[in-house]
Amino acid sequence: MKQTIRRSAALLLTLALAFALALPASAAEETPVAKAAYDAATTAMAYGGAVSIQYALWQDGEITVSGQHGIYSKTENRALTADNLYGIGSVSKVYTTAAMMRLVEKGKVDLDAPVTRYLPEFTMADSRYKDITVRMLLNHSSGLMGTTTLNAFLLNDGDNDSAVDGLLDQLKTQTLQADPGAYSVYCNDGFTLAQLVIERVSGMGFEDFLREELTEPLGLDATFAPQDDFDRSLLAKTYIGEGTWALPPETLTIVGAGGVYASAEDLAAFGGALCGTDLLSEKSLAAMANEEYLLGLWPEDSEGSLLSYGLGWDAVSLYPFASAGIQALVKGGDTLSYHCGFIVLPEYDMAAAVLTSGGISTYNEMAAATMLIAALAEEGVAVDTSTAVLDEAETAAMPAALTAWSGDYGAASGLARVTITEDGALSLSMAGLEVPMTFTYRADGTFRDEGNTVALRLTEQEGHVYLQQIAYTGLPGMAPFYTAEYAFEKLPQPVADEAAMAAWEAREGKLYAQINEVYTSALYPFGAVFGAVSLVGSPTGYLSINRLEDGDTAAPVLQIPGTGSRDAGVIEMITDENGVEYMTMNGSVYRDMDSFSPIYGGALSRCTIQSDGYARWYAVGAAAGKTMTVAVPEGGGFCVYDSSLQTVAASWAYGNTAVTLPEGGYIVFAGEAGAAFSVTMA
Repeated sequence: MKQTIRRSAALLLTLALAFALALPASAAEETPVAKAAYDAATTAMAYGGAVSIQYALWQDGEITVSGQHGIYSKTENRALTADNLYGIGSVSKVYTTAAMMRLVEKGKVDLDAPVTRYLPEFTMADSRYKDITVRMLLNHSSGLMGTTTLNAFLLNDGDNDSAVDGLLDQLKTQTLQADPGAYSVYCNDGFTLAQLVIERVSGMGFEDFLREELTEPLGLDATFAPQDDFDRSLLAKTYIGEGTWALPPETLTIVGAGGVYASAEDLAAFGGALCGTDLLSEKSLAAMANEEYLLGLWPEDSEGSLLSYGLGWDAVSLYPFASAGIQALVKGGDTLSYHCGFIVLPEYDMAAAVLTSGGISTYNEMAAATMLIAALAEEGVAVDTSTAVLDEAETAAMPAALTAWSGDYGAASGLARVTITEDGALSLSMAGLEVPMTFTYRADGTFRDEGNTVALRLTEQEGHVYLQQIAYTGLPGMAPFYTAEYAFEKLPQPVADEAAMAAWEAREGKLYAQINEVYTSALYPFGAVFGAVSLVGSPTGYLSINRLEDGDTAAPVLQIPGTGSRDAGVIEMITDENGVEYMTMNGSVYRDMDSFSPIYGGALSRCTIQSDGYARWYAVGAAAGKTMTVAVPEGGGFCVYDSSLQTVAASWAYGNTAVTLPEGGYIVFAGEAGAAFSVTMA
C-alpha cells in the first residue's frame, strides 16, 4: 500500500520540506559509508516522526552495513536489534512479481495472456475486463478502480483470508475506470489478482509459494507472511499517533499487494538476489526492469522521475542515478503503521532497505538512495546531486488560448482551482494553502514559481486536460528526487440535473459509519470507519472528485496516469425498507449515523450480532458519563468514539472492557454472527 504523501503533489512535499526539525547527532561510525547510512536513517526518522528505524546495505554479495535507531517499544525495556521485523507494505509487490516470473520461467504463465485464462471465474460489470492481461496487473495498467480493502487491514488476525477470497465477488459488481492498457495508475487490486493467479497456477497457498520459491532458496529466514508461524514479538511495536498503547501485530492479509514482513537485512539481501541470476533469469530481470510506464499515456520529461513503473517497481529510472547512467530500481511501501524504502542497483550488485515504525516511506527511500550514493563513492563512482535544480526559463508572452484551461481540477490527493490570466499568471488554490500559489508563464511553455523550484505545464492528451508538475525535492543532507507527473486533471462538465443536486444537498453534513468490517479490523481503532457527505468546497455537480450522476450515484471520472486517479470507486446511496440510508463504495457499506439508537442506559443489556454479520452501532446519548463494562465474547470486539470521532476505547486493539462514555459519542459492537455482548452501566 502507498501512503498519501506519495500521491500528493510534489509541490506540497516541497513546501513541507521548508520546515526544518532538530535532528539527532550522528554516531561515530567506523566507516564513511556506515556513517552516511546512520546519518541518512536518523534524518529520515526525525523528519518522518518515526518511532524506530532499521536499515541495511547489500554490496557485492553480503550485508556490509546495517543498523537501527529509536525504540522497540514505548513501554517495554527491550532493545531494538537487527532481528526485529517490520511490515514492508507495497514492497511486497516486488516479491509477488518475482513469484510470477518464476511461473513464467516454468512455462506456466504467459504475461500477455488474459487473466481469465487462469481465473475463468473472474468477471466484472464491464466487458473490457476480458482484455486485462497478467502483465497489466504487474504494471498497474489493468484499468481496475484500485483498492478493495474490505477486511484487509487487520490486527493479530493473519489467518483471515476474507479479503483475498472475497475479491472476485467484489469485482463482479465493479466497472473499470479506463481501458486496459491505456495507462498505468497505481492499483493494489491488480496485485491481489496476481496473488490469486499464482495460487491457482501453482496449486499452493501464496505464502507457501513464496517460502518454497523465494525465501528458502535464498536463505531469507527473516521474511514472513501473516499466515506463517514465527515469533511475532520480533515485530517492532506500532502506535496510533502519539499514543503509548502498542497495537497488536498488524496483519495485512492482501499479502501480494502489501502484507510481507521482513528485517532490513533480509530485504536488502532479497535486493541482492535481484542483481544476479540466483533467483531469476536475465530475461525475467530485464522484463521486471522494463520501462512499462511508456506503454500507455504518460507525461513528458519523466525520465528519472520517482514514478516510472516497471513490473512491480515504482521506478526503473531514478534521479540522481539516471543522470550518472546508473539504473536504480525503486519500491516504496506503507501499511497503516509501517513504512519502507527499497532501492536496487543491479549493475553494481547493491541494494538498500530502510524500514520504520511510523515515519514516511518517501523519506526512507531518500535515505536508501543516500546510502547507495555513499557506497558508490567509496568504489570511485560519482553520482552528482548538484543538478537538482530546474533549468532556467525566461518569462514570455503566454498564448491567450491557455486562459480557457482555468477551472476546477482534481486528483486522488484532492481538489484544486486553477486560474490563468491573460498576462501569463497562474494561480493555484487548494486545501492546506492559506494563500494561493502563483506561477508565471515561461518561454519553455511552463509556469514557474518565483524561486524556480516548481514548474507546472498544462497539456491536453486524448481529450483530457492535465496539470503536470516538475520538481526536485529533498531533505538536508539527503539524496534529492525528481518528479514529473500529472498532478491534476481538469474536471469534466457536471451532468446532474436539479433533482439530483437537491437529493445530494439534502444529505449535506451527514455522517456514515461502516458496518461490514470484521471485528479484528485495524480501521476501528484508527477511526477509519467513518464517511461523510459534504458538497462544501466541491465544484458544482461533484462530491469531491466524484461526479454526481443522479440523486444516488457519484462516479469517478478522472483518468490520471501515475497516482492521480488511484483508489477510485463509485459511491452509491441505498435506502432500505425501513427508510435507513446506506452508502457503499468498492464493497464497503456505511450506515447513516442519524439512524443509530441511543444505547440502553439501564443496569444491564445485551447486544447480539445478527445473521448478516453487520456491526451494530449506537449513540451514547443519555448514557454519557456512565461507566460501560462489556463482557466481550470470543469472536467479537467493541470500540467507543467521542463526539469528534476519536477512539477512546478498543477492546480488540487495547484490551478495554470498561470505559466512561463520552458526551455525544458512539459505540460499535462487531463480531461473528451470533456473538453476544453483555453490557453493564454504572
